[in-house]
Amino acid sequence: MRGAGFSAARRDPAAAAAAAATDPAEDGLPLPQRHWAIATLATGIVVSVLDSSIANTALPTIARQLGATPSQSIWVVNAYQLAVVVSLLPFASLGDIFGYRRVYMAGLVVFTAAALLSASSSTLPMLAIGRALQGLGSAGMMSVNTALVRFTYPRRQLGRGIAMIAVSVSVSSAAGPSVAAAILAVASWHWLFAVSVPIGLFSLVLSLRLLPRTPPSEHRFDPASAVLSAVAFAALIGGINGLGHGQAALPVGAELLAALAAGYVLVQRQLRSPLPLLPVDLFRRPVFALSVTTSVMTFVAQGITFVTLPFYFQDVLGRSQVATGLLMTPWPATVSLVAPIAGRLADRYPAGILGGIGLSVLTLGYLLLAMLPPAPASIDILWRMMLCGLGFGFFSSPNNRAIVASAPRERSGGAGAVQSTARLLGQTIGAALVALVFGVWHPAAGSGPRIALLIAAGFAAAGAVASLARLSRFARIARPRPGASATEREQPAPGFD
Repeated sequence: MRGAGFSAARRDPAAAAAAAATDPAEDGLPLPQRHWAIATLATGIVVSVLDSSIANTALPTIARQLGATPSQSIWVVNAYQLAVVVSLLPFASLGDIFGYRRVYMAGLVVFTAAALLSASSSTLPMLAIGRALQGLGSAGMMSVNTALVRFTYPRRQLGRGIAMIAVSVSVSSAAGPSVAAAILAVASWHWLFAVSVPIGLFSLVLSLRLLPRTPPSEHRFDPASAVLSAVAFAALIGGINGLGHGQAALPVGAELLAALAAGYVLVQRQLRSPLPLLPVDLFRRPVFALSVTTSVMTFVAQGITFVTLPFYFQDVLGRSQVATGLLMTPWPATVSLVAPIAGRLADRYPAGILGGIGLSVLTLGYLLLAMLPPAPASIDILWRMMLCGLGFGFFSSPNNRAIVASAPRERSGGAGAVQSTARLLGQTIGAALVALVFGVWHPAAGSGPRIALLIAAGFAAAGAVASLARLSRFARIARPRPGASATEREQPAPGFD
């Protein structure tokens, strides 16, 4: 019965809203199951983010022990990231069709099994395959994670649930280098991946009992669109990285042209789909489009910063690797403190205001980092990093809530996948821009990192403008899809509450 009602809600948004108002089960889980469910989702996110973070930290050690060059060892990271990028949207579509809980658990199974494969690897190709499979599993979890949060928390408390995920990501990111160092101090690098196996199994048991069940729909999966999406994003990421690292113009141009062609065919195909894999119809909603734009701009800035600062601290300021890790920690640590507050505020105030304030503070933090004196004291760096974390924390939870809440509830998977794709795309562009800047101004000279931080400040400021634009009257009105009913045409844009 519930599955039939869910399918009917896809055809009649007004009926879906009425059902949500009359059926408490349609508006989040009851307590205490809600708290257990969000803890389960947080556990899965922690193991995924922590695995990625510790692998990046241990890359030099892995390269030495496997007899690989530094450039070859990058595939341990690249295989994971590429698998995530190309599979996010297809997995989100599978979640919309077959249920978010099923896709999440399938992703967790693949991730845990692949972690065991990575831990038992004896060659670089075997490890790269294991990491690629881990990326697929992680994408399965990431693609539907936010959608599951939306079915876990009532709409009026959605910001709190999203804030809990933001805290989990920040804490695991901050802990990654320390966890990697602790493991490598007593064991081989294989244990970096082996520790994920028991955590993954434990999270799987919790998921079976605690995550909300979402019924399947009558729509079919579109494999052709999934292939087009994978080609478009893989070629785009490859082209952006090629530009950043100064590769030959012909192959880079071919990759970007392939991305453009595949993207065009994909968009045209999605415009005719009743349940598009790439939710192009959601971009007709100004709040959704502006929230995604804000996200891309901000993560470009973050991508620039997180690549630039280690070079700045070590090559320019002469700090050690350990000191660099400690100087980077205040950012995610502050985010973990601010995110719950921002999440609660996001349930009461528009994301445009909170994001605009947060990104203005972030812009100021970047400018202050760029203007550090030649030999700053550690405290001068630390409070600036805390200021950046404060600004980013006030942006993250409200903006993520706006992206998800501005989409119909049954389209939460696609909206969440767009959110994750915007983050990964922004970070990739940011890293490529740093490579371009460092190709002109060597980081050891001092001017390169400062120029990169100024560029990051520009992107953060652009994100603040996009965020504040959500407060305009234009952004409050949803652009109707072609052939929409009169009721839909008069409906205000969701997510502005």
